[in-house]
Amino acid sequence: MTTTTAPRRPRRKIEGIYYAFLVPSVLIFTIAITLPALIGIFFSFTNSIGFGEWEFVGLINYIAMFTDPAILSSYLFTFGFAAVTVVLVNAIAFLLAVGLTAKIRLKTALRTVFVIPMVVSGIIIAYVFNFLFSNSLPAFGQATGIGVLSESILANPDLAWVGIVIVTAWQAIPGTLLIYIAGLLAVPGDVYEAADLDGASKWQQLFRITLPLVVGYVIINVLLGFKNFLNAYDVIVGLTNGGPGTATRSIPMTIVTGFTGGDYAYQMANATMFFVIVVVISLLQLRITRGRNAI
Repeated sequence: MTTTTAPRRPRRKIEGIYYAFLVPSVLIFTIAITLPALIGIFFSFTNSIGFGEWEFVGLINYIAMFTDPAILSSYLFTFGFAAVTVVLVNAIAFLLAVGLTAKIRLKTALRTVFVIPMVVSGIIIAYVFNFLFSNSLPAFGQATGIGVLSESILANPDLAWVGIVIVTAWQAIPGTLLIYIAGLLAVPGDVYEAADLDGASKWQQLFRITLPLVVGYVIINVLLGFKNFLNAYDVIVGLTNGGPGTATRSIPMTIVTGFTGGDYAYQMANATMFFVIVVVISLLQLRITRGRNAI
């Protein structure tokens, strides 16, 4: 009995032009991102202040983080802010997407208008809203006698986060909206025609047809949004700069402030821990979205 082996496919020759593009990119990425990250992780196990002499201290920096009120407060604020914002952004973006894919006039023009905030710098948006919250709204509240609006919410430790959520959502909704529009346009129109013949109302079609068919897009938007909101920095700097006090200081702000305040090794441990959390969320996103017909 003889066995036959499948003929080997000829090995494709890689042209030099591929290496000409690949090698410089890999070198730049390694020098600018990978190497500094590894150096930072190394120094997180020391007592370095960013320069001068240093000594190994093991896990002391990591252990101290779990009893540091400033660190715990920044994590609590960041995760709470990200959770509230991701719910608000996805709810509004989904409803807008449903409206902008319906049979209405000027829907193309409206889509263009709604994506404008996405192309404006976050720090510029923050400064504009800072003026509105600190000047325009208080002036309007005082003129109309509305006590809630008579003072800037950015100066209130209990309400400053609301302003940050509003501005962040205003900027993030367009990107989420575009993804939902793509998902809704991918739903076959025959499904809705069959539902109309069966007497299904618009609300029934929304919850029993539309949502199940675009659930992959919902999951992607939620995970991507949550991961991005954890890295919020420029909007917070432009609105409150972490204040009043430290009420709205996010994890990235705490890390950057520590770098410039002599806590280099300690905040590198914080940055390493934060990096691990973001990686875990990214891996979770890949696992959940793998195999889904979205994007």
